[in-house]
Amino acid sequence: MLIDFFLHLKSRRLPVSTREFLTLLEGLREGVCEHSIDDFYIYARACLVKDESLYDRFDQAFGEYFRGVNTLPGLDADIPEDWLRAAMKKHLSPEEQAKLEKLGWDKLMEEFRKRLDEQKGRHQGGNKWIGTGGSSPFGNNGTHPEGIRVGGDSAGNRTAVKVWDKREFRNLDDNVELGTRNIKVALRRLRRFARDGAAEELDLDGTIAATARNAGWLDLLMRPERHNAVKVLLFLDVGGSMDDHVKVCEELFSACRTEFKHLEYFYFHNCVYESVWRDSSRRHHERIELLDVIHRYGPDYKLVFVGDATMSPYEILHQHGSIEHMNAEPGAVWLRRLLDAYPAAAWLNPEPERLWDYRKSIALIHQIVGGRMFPMTLDGLTRAMQSLSKKH
Repeated sequence: MLIDFFLHLKSRRLPVSTREFLTLLEGLREGVCEHSIDDFYIYARACLVKDESLYDRFDQAFGEYFRGVNTLPGLDADIPEDWLRAAMKKHLSPEEQAKLEKLGWDKLMEEFRKRLDEQKGRHQGGNKWIGTGGSSPFGNNGTHPEGIRVGGDSAGNRTAVKVWDKREFRNLDDNVELGTRNIKVALRRLRRFARDGAAEELDLDGTIAATARNAGWLDLLMRPERHNAVKVLLFLDVGGSMDDHVKVCEELFSACRTEFKHLEYFYFHNCVYESVWRDSSRRHHERIELLDVIHRYGPDYKLVFVGDATMSPYEILHQHGSIEHMNAEPGAVWLRRLLDAYPAAAWLNPEPERLWDYRKSIALIHQIVGGRMFPMTLDGLTRAMQSLSKKH
């Protein structure tokens, strides 16, 4: 089987050698690779592909040859625990999912309180009680268009309107090594140079002129270093669905730290409310009141949000709608306060622009920011910087 696989790769113009193929077989004999086809894919690519530019071609050839294969013949298959857990989930057809009722905010909260009072034991796979893997609006790892996730991990549907669990987020790394300079190039459209502070840089033109006026005696003149005087307030959405976009957000964050001398950044989750934070590891204990931010930084700051705007509409429009706490005022109120305080504003969305019309929360945020939402692409960043550069 693997000899045919080797020949298949050759037929797809992949430069794999006999020596590399023997290394692959040797590793299989020594148990380097686990039993699943996913593990074999990673190991085979490491052994046989020498150039990253060939990864796509290898993926296509691998997919053609092993389509429908789950384990390698001749190896004893161990069923991973996460596969067993996934198998316990209740799978619903699109028609069955469409029949599930959205209770609405008030009834959802009322029914949740009833379940907490009435339920005495654990449930799995049902459609009423707080449990796992079912179609109930309460629990985790199940399917429902609008529910409350209680403990456990998300099933990936991202339809929970509230989460009853303590979740840990991580800060973005501002020292990440950028794979491309495109982000920096786009950010440089938002520049206003100034010289202030201590005189630390040689003023070459001034020194030449002063020396000439001094009959040739050297007269060194210094001047403050030139820097970008634009001030930026950066609000970064972290956790939940934003985990899919960590890499591009870290690249953007790192570029901002390089390009803007006057940069203040804060984290939030899904939508901004009455407080934000600077360190995700201490976000439950060290939060910053949003009103303090507005009072501390003047209207000359440019306001930039970074987030996928993908959440329950209740989080934007409803009191107590936050997925993690009981907010006294809707997220839309706090967004408008920020936008009133900082007229130059933009929202950068890492989600593909073609999906925006299909998500109600994105449409709501797009409307609140006055259409100043831009995709996290080179063109989108360029347009965002041009918008921020305009006089407001």
